[in-house]
Amino acid sequence: MAPGEPFSQRRIGLTGGIASGKSSVGHWLAQQGLPVLDADQFAREALTPGRPATTSVMQRYGSTVRAEGTEAIDRAALGRIVFHDPAERHWLEQLIHPIVRERFDQALSLHADTPAVVLMIPLLFEAGLESLCSEIWLVDCDESQQLKRLIARDGLSPEAAQARIAAQWPLSRKRALADQVISNQGQPGDWQAQVMGLLNATAEVNPG
Repeated sequence: MAPGEPFSQRRIGLTGGIASGKSSVGHWLAQQGLPVLDADQFAREALTPGRPATTSVMQRYGSTVRAEGTEAIDRAALGRIVFHDPAERHWLEQLIHPIVRERFDQALSLHADTPAVVLMIPLLFEAGLESLCSEIWLVDCDESQQLKRLIARDGLSPEAAQARIAAQWPLSRKRALADQVISNQGQPGDWQAQVMGLLNATAEVNPG
């Protein structure tokens, strides 16, 4: 697609903070029949045994990130490094983000004739991937809910959970950049009516 050319399909960029609920929204959209392209899945694939990025990570961190008895990366160990050291997180992102972007380009080519696709990208703004989307939906909650959900979901200490939240742009910054803000502050699934309304709305075509 040439720069400035309007989108021929609806590309919904689905983002939010860690533990804000975007995966739940993405799963629900998949149940409605939309292809959901998942940046986290692409990133996980990039770090499977034998991949070039995996080799780079192993060379940098050695046995500290090697899952015992395997050639796989211990993702928890890698997370402990990168979520507490901004320089190391930047190095990893510079390694992984281009791979993820290439995978999105490939997947979008495969779905070129699909009327609407969902691009689920936690670091959509941080990675500068807005240009892939015709509209951006932010799954939102308040910061205290985000912290509690992350501690409960991943079994982290409050300090470790806060470090992971701090590694992303705050939700307050993302709200101003999103086309639609989906409230996930209430009971599980309360957002479904709002998302159904957004899904049924006529998308505005992004001029580029």
